[in-house]
Amino acid sequence: MRIDVITIFPAMVRDFAAASLLGKAQERGLLDLRVHDPRDVTTDVHRTVDDAPFGGGAGMVLTPGPLFDIVEREQPPRPLFLLGPGGRTLDQPLARELAALDGFSLLCGRYEGVDDRVRSHLVDGEISIGDVVLAGGEVAAMVVLEAVGRLVPGVMGNDTSADEESFSDGLLEHPQYTRPAQFRDWDVPDVLRSGDHARVARWRRATALRRTMDHRPDLIDARGGLSDEDRRVLVEFSMLRPDDERPPDADR
Repeated sequence: MRIDVITIFPAMVRDFAAASLLGKAQERGLLDLRVHDPRDVTTDVHRTVDDAPFGGGAGMVLTPGPLFDIVEREQPPRPLFLLGPGGRTLDQPLARELAALDGFSLLCGRYEGVDDRVRSHLVDGEISIGDVVLAGGEVAAMVVLEAVGRLVPGVMGNDTSADEESFSDGLLEHPQYTRPAQFRDWDVPDVLRSGDHARVARWRRATALRRTMDHRPDLIDARGGLSDEDRRVLVEFSMLRPDDERPPDADR
């Protein structure tokens, strides 16, 4: 997979992507990450990429010229997404959609944003990482790179890992434990040491459901509520509570 990032702070993205799974993926030829700096196509001595907004106001705006020029010169893979608040919010389904592509590109805004002609005539869409204000799109680009890059086949080594993580089935991930079996006064659940893999799988399903119901009930609602099988596995491990059967709008 090829992913291009357009940013006026290329070192931020390169340094991040050189570490951990993303760095190893590039070394192994699984991920082709290219970073482009719009300053490289400027012609003035100051390498200017921003200017004051028409109509007045605080801050500076990235000008359209260098952004159009860098895209036209480098021909990054499409679709090209602007990282900004007006786009589709990044979630696991979107990460999987992007991971299924041969490539795509990200454009990082800065300061007060980009000239709107970039949004209207250059990019193919917009991606948001949530309702939060950032100084620029670089951190958002890192989030997209991490979320998508790790889903590229071969990047994580064990490709089944992605199938057991939070949001993979619309649920939070089940609890994880490792050695020692007893730490202070807290023991690893007996079922995980039983050797009964089928029961372990059911316990993990039940705990994922319980954790999601407790902390992200909106995800349960999005799945259409609990299925009969969900209820059975919760009952098996005594994790179904009386309130779980009450309608969502009932008085609590």
